[in-house]
Amino acid sequence: MKPHILIGIAGGSGSGKTLVAKRIFDELGSDKVVIIQQDSYYRDLGHLSLEERKKQNFDHPDSFDHEFLIRQLKDLLAGKSVDQPVYDYAIHSRRSETKLIGEHIVIVLEGILILHKVYVDTDDDVRLIRRIRRDVNERNRSLDSILDQYENSVRPMQLQFIEPTKRYADIIIPEGGYNLVAIDLLKTIGRAGLLNVTHRAWRATGSA
Repeated sequence: MKPHILIGIAGGSGSGKTLVAKRIFDELGSDKVVIIQQDSYYRDLGHLSLEERKKQNFDHPDSFDHEFLIRQLKDLLAGKSVDQPVYDYAIHSRRSETKLIGEHIVIVLEGILILHKVYVDTDDDVRLIRRIRRDVNERNRSLDSILDQYENSVRPMQLQFIEPTKRYADIIIPEGGYNLVAIDLLKTIGRAGLLNVTHRAWRATGSA
């Protein structure tokens, strides 16, 4: 069985976690790296009406199905394939279809409540601006709904649950994917892991 590498990337909404993950993905190669987004593991709210779903606090730890996420991560780390849920932000629920994810050497897990390893630290005003742009352009949200959600759940949950995890991070990245020095550091860690995996596999063939 091939050894696998798990890189956890945490940070507040709009901090730049996804860009960090994508840069690692682009640099190391799609055949070696898979990105797992914590958002895919929001609890299924299909039993609620759309209006009821809109009122949910999606920034609280209880909004995620942690047991399901951990189970699928363990399968991926064991070299197995998983059927990952697909989350639809427009309807605040999972879609009926799933996404098949096969074996990869490097697993990059990113989300607001990934409690260790790499923390993306970005000023609140920058994160809010990024969130507005993203939700208006990609999720068809109104400005009022974005600001209401930010005031009532995003910022309070950031202060209560997300910001405190920064003290447990191995690496803190200011400004996310735009911090090229930090990105190079993560790429170096990833490449070192890939070289170690390749070396072990080479040794296992009996070559020396």
